[in-house]
Amino acid sequence: MEKINHYKSITELHEKSGFEPPKNPLLSLMTCKELMTYSVGEDRFTGDFYMIGLKKIKSGYVLYGKTKYDHNNGSAVFMKPRQIIEVQNVQFAEKGFVMFFHEDYLSGHPLNDQIKKYGYFEYEINEALHISPSEEVIMWELYEKIRREYEENSDEFSREIILSHIDSILKYSDRFYKRQFIDRSSNVSGTMVKKFLTVLDNYFKENKHLEDGLPTVNFMANELAVSPRYLSDILKQETGKTALEHVHIYLIKEAKNLLLSSENNVAGIAYDLGFESPSYFTRLFKKVVGVTPVQYKKEAAK
Repeated sequence: MEKINHYKSITELHEKSGFEPPKNPLLSLMTCKELMTYSVGEDRFTGDFYMIGLKKIKSGYVLYGKTKYDHNNGSAVFMKPRQIIEVQNVQFAEKGFVMFFHEDYLSGHPLNDQIKKYGYFEYEINEALHISPSEEVIMWELYEKIRREYEENSDEFSREIILSHIDSILKYSDRFYKRQFIDRSSNVSGTMVKKFLTVLDNYFKENKHLEDGLPTVNFMANELAVSPRYLSDILKQETGKTALEHVHIYLIKEAKNLLLSSENNVAGIAYDLGFESPSYFTRLFKKVVGVTPVQYKKEAAK
């Protein structure tokens, strides 16, 4: 399946998929029961719209990122504009819904900026949000409120009310993900940070930094089989610090040791740690420690 269709509008997506035209060209809602009346065959597409789905799949699969969403995964997924989505012979369980809203629907509203701060739009599909029965009730209540506004004749209040409910879904999802990090994920109770530090240790022990430079968050996430944003969010939940901050802390700890235990100058230490530029090393060191490497070494010698 090589061709990727790009849909500039939700109406285009509906036409291509054989759905009824949406009641609002910038917004579309369907329950999975309604969706099952159509044929969701094979398609690989991107669109200028967001998607929130609460669903379980009985057969077939949906794919974005590097992983598949199939019947073993659930229950809430979030997709952002221009993310490549692939579906193949999908049959949904009846209990679920799918909501599309065009990015233009958010223009001029605070949610236009706020939505970009929700990291779960960057997650892999196998990092979907598993919600509890009581959480699912909340999601359905909000969906039904949006649906009522969607079905009724719109007035000057409709968009604001709908966006406030979408905002609530996103805020609740943020809360539910934090709960999932704590009590549902296998990567809990400091486990992820231990794995992270092990990978980091091995990276330097194997001298990969001398050949490939500093380890990136993407590299670390790939080694740990999670998406970069999911990695940072779960580390933030476990330790209060992001993946990049953990890399910086590790580097500065190593730098302090080298500054006090070797005769190498600052530039040499920077290159030994994998920095491409000694000036960047000095700026990072001062940012984290509060003094330059030279000042640190002088103060330690007093």
